[in-house]
Amino acid sequence: MKTRLSVFTIIISMLICMFSACSQPDTENSTGKDTNSVVIAISTEPTSLDPCLGWGHGATPLVQSTLVEYKQDMSFTNDLAVDYSLSDDGLTWTFNIRDDVKFTDGKPLTASDVVFTFNTAKTSQSSLDLTFMKSVEAPDDTTVIFTLNKPTSSFLNTVASVGIVPEHAYGSDYGINPIGSGPFKFVQWNQQEQIILESNEDYYRTVPAIKKVTIVFMDEDASLAAVKAGKVDIALTAATLATTNISGYTVQSISSVDNRGLTLPMLPDTGLLSDSGYAIGNNVTCNLEIRQAIAYAVDRDLIADTALNGFADPCYSENDGMPWNNPEVKIDTDVEYAKSLLSNAGWIDSDGDGIVEKDGVKAEFTCLYPSGDSVRQAVALAVSQQVQDIGINITVEGTSWDDIAKRMFSCAVLMGWGSSNPYESYCLYHSSYAMRDDYYNPEGYSSDITDSYLEAAMESLTVEDAYENWRLAQWDGTTGTAMKGECPWVWVINMQHLYYVRDGLDIGQQQLHAHGASMSLLQNLKDWSWN
Repeated sequence: MKTRLSVFTIIISMLICMFSACSQPDTENSTGKDTNSVVIAISTEPTSLDPCLGWGHGATPLVQSTLVEYKQDMSFTNDLAVDYSLSDDGLTWTFNIRDDVKFTDGKPLTASDVVFTFNTAKTSQSSLDLTFMKSVEAPDDTTVIFTLNKPTSSFLNTVASVGIVPEHAYGSDYGINPIGSGPFKFVQWNQQEQIILESNEDYYRTVPAIKKVTIVFMDEDASLAAVKAGKVDIALTAATLATTNISGYTVQSISSVDNRGLTLPMLPDTGLLSDSGYAIGNNVTCNLEIRQAIAYAVDRDLIADTALNGFADPCYSENDGMPWNNPEVKIDTDVEYAKSLLSNAGWIDSDGDGIVEKDGVKAEFTCLYPSGDSVRQAVALAVSQQVQDIGINITVEGTSWDDIAKRMFSCAVLMGWGSSNPYESYCLYHSSYAMRDDYYNPEGYSSDITDSYLEAAMESLTVEDAYENWRLAQWDGTTGTAMKGECPWVWVINMQHLYYVRDGLDIGQQQLHAHGASMSLLQNLKDWSWN
């Protein structure tokens, strides 16, 4: 009897163990990978995790919540807000916010935290532009009222970038030890090495499936080595490296509005100096026919294929693919038309050296790019080679950003932009930004017609009216910022953002990425999961 009981006990114990094993959550996928965590390798380390100092500007702040956020189609959906409204005069935005949100220290988030955040951000002089905000107030715990100096159609785009900080826990060290109410909570930051986040289990929306996130900072060569060693789950890579096949990983390509193109000085060299004392003007690129000839001579598909291994898309504006972009800005490569633009304007090769000239001025100039940026170098060299066929000589020179800042008013620059906020177009082309030291409009573009469209776009009371004016600023059928118009830029390619992704990791449906492949990747981190 004692033996039979022992055998029975053993069998029961085995069944209990088997049942327990089956009932435990599976934390590994078929590859043996822990599905509770992810290790991400990117190249750009933030300088601060403080939204008041620009953290999350143009992306998702991760640790903090926002009033609204972008949907896949770049329209808006509520986050902290439950609803919002705009007054008939376009000056007052009223947001009603949730009453069930807590910061990760357990304290409630109220409207006063929103007020504190925006007032602090406005005075911080960061990359976040809140000059249009006259005041913000909280009449009660769940109502926030913004008063603007003038109607500002891009206000929601700005709001979607501002993570809300806790007034009670905000101090000088907040940027390196933040508290928020977003989908993830901050754990630690070893600067120049890694940031560790954990899922916020008290998050008021769907709690992220991935419980631990480790973000490591590596250059592209180091990231590739980490992928080969199986040390990371996803890693940013470059077009020159993305052709390497690595077992257990696939390369995912994400479309972007992260553009590259040439800024071309539009003023002649008359000896004028910028406010900082730098030379203004170029006697070659000041001619519209030169700028347009370059634009039409460039074979964007060929540059994408040869310079970037096919990991790029042709670019025709600063906001290709965005809902406010004008599709009429697209042009076709036409070398013969480019040649006719030059010859009809009197540019001919009179001495047979292959370079056209007019009134004793040869069609040659310098294009600068930041040293060490192999992509910009490759694009600039490809453009230089292609325009030789139409008699234009471009000398490509790598240098420092400090030097570019001094010479960008008189030399072409291989520049890049790309934003989820249409306000970028205002900064790139409004006459008030011409010849400033902020890189936006070094070519000196100025047009009363374009200014009127840009101002109308900013002051529109509906998204539809704003978008229509953004499009007209690009091309109204007669003039505009487009290459078929005044052509202050020759746009060349939009980067594809490339990542080695471990098999089984689902990074969700990515939005059209803005400038910068590191932070753009993380904007939907809360939706990632392991298959």
